[in-house]
Amino acid sequence: MNYRHAFHAGNFADVVKHALFSRLIAYLGRKDKPFRVMDTHGGRGVYDLTADEARRTGEAAEGIDRLVASPAWDDPLLAEYRAAVEAARARFGADTYPGSPLIARHLLRRQDRLSAYELHPVDAEALAELFAGDTQVKAIELDGWLALGAHVPPKEKRGLVLIDPPFERTDEIETIVEQLQRAHARWPGGVYAVWYPIKRPAQHRRFHDLLVESGVRNILAADFWREPHGGEERLVGTGLVVVNPPFTFAAEAQAIFDLLAPVLRLSSEAQCGIHVLVEE
Repeated sequence: MNYRHAFHAGNFADVVKHALFSRLIAYLGRKDKPFRVMDTHGGRGVYDLTADEARRTGEAAEGIDRLVASPAWDDPLLAEYRAAVEAARARFGADTYPGSPLIARHLLRRQDRLSAYELHPVDAEALAELFAGDTQVKAIELDGWLALGAHVPPKEKRGLVLIDPPFERTDEIETIVEQLQRAHARWPGGVYAVWYPIKRPAQHRRFHDLLVESGVRNILAADFWREPHGGEERLVGTGLVVVNPPFTFAAEAQAIFDLLAPVLRLSSEAQCGIHVLVEE
C-alpha cells in the first residue's frame, strides 16, 4: 500500500502504457456491440503534475512533456491517447495527466462501461469523487485481485482488463500469472493487458517464462527499453503483455514504439520490440 502513482504520473512508462492501452480500446470500439474496460489498480484517476509528489521525482519531464513537445504527438497512431490527455487538461488544467481510468472513460461510447478498482483509501476516495454521478463508471474501493476474481466475465461479454499492479511484493509476477490464469479460465475471450517494469533481466525473463508455462494461449509481449540494463537495479524499460491481442495490434504497437523511441530514449542503445510469447 506504500506505492502511490502520483509520484510517477506521466513518466515514460505511463506514456508507453497509455499509448498502447488507448489503441486497444479504440479497436474494441470498431464494433457496435458494447464492451467493458476493467482497471484493477486504478489509482487516483487524474494527477496534478505540479503537486508535491510529481515535482519530487520530476519524471513527467522525461515522459509526457517530451512527447507533447515532439512532432510525434500529432501522429494518427496517438490520436486517441492525445485526445484523452487534451480532454483532461481542458477540464482540470494544463498541468494535468490522466490516469488509465480517465483515459478509458474518454474513449468509451454511450453503450460502453468502465469498472475501476483501487485499494488505497485516499486514492479510492479521489477516484470515486472523479466519477461521481457518472452512470457509465463504477469506481470501487477494492483489492484489484479480488475484483478480477469476482467480476469476470462482465455482462457485456466483450472487453479489456488492464492489470497494472505496483510491483512492490517479491512474488508480484507469480501473483499476476496465477490471477491471470484464473480470470482467463472464467473469461477466455477477454483481452487482458498487463503492465510491468523492466529493471532486472532475470525478473523480466522469469515473468515471460511463467506466462509461457501458464497454459494461457495467444500472448504478445511489447517491450520498450529507453536505455540498456546497468549494474544497479533501476527502471530502464517498460512492457505490456497482451492476451488475445487484436490482429492489428502487433504492427500498431511496433509503429508506436518507432514513434516513441526517438522521443523517450536516454541512450543510443535503447531498443524495443514485439514478441509472440504463446501462439493462439
